[in-house]
Amino acid sequence: MAGFVNYIKESFGELKNNVTWPSWAEAQSLTVLVAVFSIIFSLAIWGVDTIFSKVIALYFQWING
Repeated sequence: MAGFVNYIKESFGELKNNVTWPSWAEAQSLTVLVAVFSIIFSLAIWGVDTIFSKVIALYFQWING
């Protein structure tokens, strides 16, 4: 159990002293960037899915004659 407690203490020390954290403004701008790209990517996937579903529906319509 002492090893686990020591691991937690060292982990917090590492995060506090050795990690370079972004500034608040940089964190906000990166958050907006991730949100925008997530929306763009989800719209692209939605578009491809819509096109594929219509193509498959037309294919089955064509097969069933």
